Amino acid sequence: MGNSGLKQHYETAKKTGTLKLSERKLDEFPQNLLALSPLLRTLDLSENKFVHIPNEIGSFTLLKQLNLNHNRLTTLPEALGALTKLEGLNASSNQIKNIPWSLSKLTRLKQVNLSDNRITEFPPMFCDLKSLDVLDLSKNRITTIPDAAAALHVVELNLNQNQISTISDKLAECSRLKTLRLEENCLQLSAIPTKILKNSKISVLSVEGNLFEMKQFANLDGYDNYMERYTACKHANKILTIVNKKQMIFSIPKWRVWPLLSEHRKSC
Repeated sequence: MGNSGLKQHYETAKKTGTLKLSERKLDEFPQNLLALSPLLRTLDLSENKFVHIPNEIGSFTLLKQLNLNHNRLTTLPEALGALTKLEGLNASSNQIKNIPWSLSKLTRLKQVNLSDNRITEFPPMFCDLKSLDVLDLSKNRITTIPDAAAALHVVELNLNQNQISTISDKLAECSRLKTLRLEENCLQLSAIPTKILKNSKISVLSVEGNLFEMKQFANLDGYDNYMERYTACKHANKILTIVNKKQMIFSIPKWRVWPLLSEHRKSC
């Protein structure tokens, strides 16, 4: 996009507070974008060629939504911690390995998508964010869910397609966690904590595509307790669907046995 095209977008953004610069083949942060820092509430820089985002991003203190997906980022700037009004962060489909601790300051975050990156350790900086509803860490390289995850306040945690082989039983202590997605990991049946089945609030637990058959899952101690919550959730979903047919409010997964892919076995 030429300078004239960018200028037109900037002028519109001054009025709307929203700037979309996706799919523009940008590889450097436009310096004249800084003039909009006191105005923008939504910034979309997705599907470009950025290898880093400068610390000047911290001057966009009114931002509520930041989209950085499908770039070439290997890290996120510490300055993101200054975006204290941020509610949504999407940095999926990059090459991110490390996440700055400064993100723990973003107390208004509601949704974080860091899927399809190169993260190897569970990021504890999200654990004390009480407004965070959804954390998507799918398609990374995480191997363990640590004790620290017990402090999460999320309603949904997506860890599909990682390399997880161990789960702390303290995850059952998560006060709001209802949906836990662990499909296509490296879990043995014995790695699923009984406390999660018996004593947690989790009503949707997706574990297809691990190192056991789903029919074995039904034999675990605590499975009946889990199914009571799952069934109650499913029943509530039917009622809500009747009330509002045009909008599906809950999504209940279809339980079925998925064949283990040979490629997935090699990663475990």
